[in-house]
Amino acid sequence: MLVDDCFLHDRERLTHDEAISLIMERVGAVAGVETVALEHAARRILAEDVATPRDVPGFTNAAVDGYAFAHASLGASDTRLKVTMRIAAGEEIKGGLKSGEAARIFTGARLPEGADTCVMQEDVRIEGEEIVVPGGIKRHANRRKAGEDVKAGERVVARGTALRPQEIAAIASTGAGSVKCFERLKVALISTGNELVRPGENLRRCGVYDSNHFMLRALLAITGAEIDDFGIVADEREAVDAAISEAARRCDVIFSTGGASRGEADHMVQAILDMGVLHGWQLAVKPGRPLAMGQIGDKVFLGLPGNPVAVFVTFLLYGLPVLARLQGKSWQPPQRYPLRAGFSFRGKKQDRREFWRGWVEAREEGPTVHKFERDGSGLISGLRQASGFIEVPEHITDIAEGDFVAFIPFTEFGLSPP
Repeated sequence: MLVDDCFLHDRERLTHDEAISLIMERVGAVAGVETVALEHAARRILAEDVATPRDVPGFTNAAVDGYAFAHASLGASDTRLKVTMRIAAGEEIKGGLKSGEAARIFTGARLPEGADTCVMQEDVRIEGEEIVVPGGIKRHANRRKAGEDVKAGERVVARGTALRPQEIAAIASTGAGSVKCFERLKVALISTGNELVRPGENLRRCGVYDSNHFMLRALLAITGAEIDDFGIVADEREAVDAAISEAARRCDVIFSTGGASRGEADHMVQAILDMGVLHGWQLAVKPGRPLAMGQIGDKVFLGLPGNPVAVFVTFLLYGLPVLARLQGKSWQPPQRYPLRAGFSFRGKKQDRREFWRGWVEAREEGPTVHKFERDGSGLISGLRQASGFIEVPEHITDIAEGDFVAFIPFTEFGLSPP
């Protein structure tokens, strides 16, 4: 659930860390819960802890194809053991082993009573109905003990986890055929501006193709959200009011690009203010200083800047954690990696955190990060060339070649590598 007026703050400018803390403290899950079959649960957000009702594995079994026996039957050197039984995976066992006996066994098969150790088949010598086991075999070798992976009652996957193949496998091992997941968020996309034209249509004079919409659609794909496209809304108050009202009725989150400034032709701000609350976050961050955050009831509004690079940066840095919290996901800050700078830079402003587009190059002395030379917020070419952000904290003004800088690969946000 959302704290009332959750984006309110008392700072003239928010630092990056303050903005993230505000999101973590004030934004909670609004998505409902539904039962999802396990085969359809990949990338869904788990709505309750999953515990196993039984040990995993459920019985002590062989980790190799080979022979099982009691370690106490072995001597200091080669030992002869009589093979008295054969056990395949899934086969019920009748009887057990006596001292000096061995069972032919296959991977995953239950160890018979009297056996505590296995040896790989290629490590023994077969002589008729006997095997010769070399000396030096360790007790409990090549066995998987019952409950070795997870014990009965233990939590396997925590609420809020985005289910990867690893978690799906862990849940399947408990015997659960379905899980409780948060419902997918419904996200409205609104583009504003009389100059905008959708790709595929004729570009009129002074028109601009709406690249932000398609970039946001692709970025939202990593969240699993369901997108409701409200198209390009004219810079007219009635049109903006109608779009916002319908979006708040149908969706959980409203994203707009452009139209959230204080210009005469920008009606988005007043529409949100009339229907709910809106705060213009002034962030001590470049790119993406202005960011509109608001609510219409329990529906969240995020007004992103108009320039493509600023849209990309603010969505990843602030839009993703907001969406994560709204859909009940446990959000962790992206990992920063210290890498040597393959560039120098002087004169960055103090008291502002900057996120430069960069990429990594392999060198003999180790990986080196390079900065895209041009910093303009409208240059999509820099996003295409980059594989991550170079994060420069507030107090740093100059960087010399060879200095260590923090690099955040785009993969940390769930984007595919280039």
